[in-house]
Amino acid sequence: MKPYVICLMHASLDGRTHPSRWRPKGAGTDWFEKIHDELGGDAWVIGRVTGSEFAKGKAYPATDAKVPRENWFARRDAKTYGVVLDAQGKIGWGRSDIGGDPIVVVLTESVSDSHLAGLRGEGVSYIFAGKSEIDLALTLDILNRELGVKRLLVEGGGVANGAFLRAGLIDEFNLILSPAIDGAKGAPFVFDSTDADGDRRAPLTAMTLESVRELGGGVLLLRYLIQNDPHAEST
Repeated sequence: MKPYVICLMHASLDGRTHPSRWRPKGAGTDWFEKIHDELGGDAWVIGRVTGSEFAKGKAYPATDAKVPRENWFARRDAKTYGVVLDAQGKIGWGRSDIGGDPIVVVLTESVSDSHLAGLRGEGVSYIFAGKSEIDLALTLDILNRELGVKRLLVEGGGVANGAFLRAGLIDEFNLILSPAIDGAKGAPFVFDSTDADGDRRAPLTAMTLESVRELGGGVLLLRYLIQNDPHAEST
């Protein structure tokens, strides 16, 4: 079964997601974790770039060990898991959890044995979801089947969010909208893509505004329900 997928993001009025660049400064930046907790996901997922911001380690040392390309779990009993998309195994963690949530790395089979050995040594769980590119639908299936994830929060960055959107996997979008503007080039957006996916479009058929909640100080929480065409291919 596919978990219910909620994308949660915090943005300026021009859709940018780095609060340090916003003006005026500090507009509603304390709300993300509060809404995250309210939504109550069994797991949350971020992309490699965002995941790297939490890493404390370096690349794992070379090893002659041969590690099978099989899902490996250090823990299966957590209330919440932190899932990170890292197709080629580029993040050296130096930790096994983020904010107390055990890390589960989503890899492809192209990752090195040294990286797998390093993850095991640090007690970082991992799953395989593709040969050389991550299959997000397969990722969700594995998380549900192996860890019982029924409610997943997709929380960026923009490329990861965009990949889930184009795959037709997002059921709900919660946007914390702050009264601030970035207004300059170079900042990431709520939804983005790689150059290779720049011409692909999401199979959205409808977005329904379910609620608008005033959080104070001009900050709004917009909640949209999303309908996707299950038969459409992203073009």
